Amino acid sequence: MNHLEKIYSSKLTLQTKNMMKKTSLTRRLTKVFGASVFLFLSAGGAAQASDNVPAAAQKTPLLFKGATLHTVSGESIANGNMLVDKGRIVALGSQFAIPANAKVIDVSGKHIYPGMIAANTVMGLAEVQSVRATLDYAEAGAINPNARALVAVNPDSELITTARANGVLATLSVPNSPAGLINGTSALIQLDGWTWEEMSVQSEVGLHISLPNLRFNPELFPAPFDARLEEIRKASAQRLKMLEEAFDSAIAYREARAQNDGTKIDVRWEAMLPAIAGKRLVFFHAQDVNQIRFALNFAKRYQLKAVIVGGADAPVLGDLLKQQQVPVIVTGIHKLPMRRGADYDAYYTVAAKLAQAGVQFCIARAGTDDDAPNERNLPYEAAVAATFGLDAKEALKAITLYPAQILGVADKLGSLESGKLANFFITNGDPLETTTQVEQVYIQGRAVDTSTKQSRLTEKYQQKYLQKAQP
Repeated sequence: MNHLEKIYSSKLTLQTKNMMKKTSLTRRLTKVFGASVFLFLSAGGAAQASDNVPAAAQKTPLLFKGATLHTVSGESIANGNMLVDKGRIVALGSQFAIPANAKVIDVSGKHIYPGMIAANTVMGLAEVQSVRATLDYAEAGAINPNARALVAVNPDSELITTARANGVLATLSVPNSPAGLINGTSALIQLDGWTWEEMSVQSEVGLHISLPNLRFNPELFPAPFDARLEEIRKASAQRLKMLEEAFDSAIAYREARAQNDGTKIDVRWEAMLPAIAGKRLVFFHAQDVNQIRFALNFAKRYQLKAVIVGGADAPVLGDLLKQQQVPVIVTGIHKLPMRRGADYDAYYTVAAKLAQAGVQFCIARAGTDDDAPNERNLPYEAAVAATFGLDAKEALKAITLYPAQILGVADKLGSLESGKLANFFITNGDPLETTTQVEQVYIQGRAVDTSTKQSRLTEKYQQKYLQKAQP
């Protein structure tokens, strides 16, 4: 018995050992990349590409003059100027040198905000729900840590143009398999570019784990369904055991590779190494208190950098979340209560309660393929949170600076500061108000086309009725 087998004998089930023996590097690479490429190519025949042409790189310095600059990280600057060059913000305020070749853009009376960040989406991975070839956010099987969201992103998605037209300029694209357990690695993308390489802000952000249901309410299962309830309990327990075995496998694999005993590369466990080393975030998708408590205990046991995604019951464990410094991505403010006896505003107040408890948080949407076409509504999720107790400035931070901090990209995105990427939008008012219009969008200093399929159809049929109205 070699060193690897000695370690595995105490940590792995027979099923896991057999799986490792049968899986080769070639087969795994084919599964991760081949399937994604196939689905991407298939989608081309099923859904048309967006008509929007990605903008060319910024070549001339731009001076935005006279707007209110909402820095988010500090105080707003009324009647301020902002200099942008080579895709980054150079200076803000009024006391700075202006290059002679700078192009002046008068935005007097307007407002400039940093691009919003949707921290839980399948953006670029889902297009048309009824066309399976356009849905590439899920791999087969429960354990897929090696699946990478970035390589499956479709830059021609019409949903991208819809989101950025309302100021959502970056998204965390998340592998989200309904039947998955370890779903793979998410990527942070900016919403403009010819290819997924150009869109990438951070290619691998974190590993995503979907916890099984741990809320077993007998009231939901009357007497005739007692047997069914027991089956669900056993299935959930089995999935939690699979999760532990996967992490134990990855640790055993790391130790075996360190011993240099000839163990072959397994891309599944390779993908988990940064997570178990504490170098990559681990996102636990968990809503109820039992799921969140399990995630916290699991993260502590394996020394993981955990993030809770969902967090409906997170305020109940606010003290523990703060103590362990685990942030929460609150998903789906616009929801009905999870329990029959809960207050109608149970979801609306989660963000405010987390802020009051001192827990790091941000606001996102539910992250399903149902939500992908509506990521443009992200600011209105924050607006509801502000209406139900969250400070208005905190609500804006919850969709800009706070997600950037949680995702580890606050040096690039999330606020208007010198040195950061020039990803911002210009409005005629508060973006949390539905009446506000986003008038201009810039990504890395280049003006982005804000037209959408919806706006083009509007213009088309306006012509139809104008023609009919003519004598």
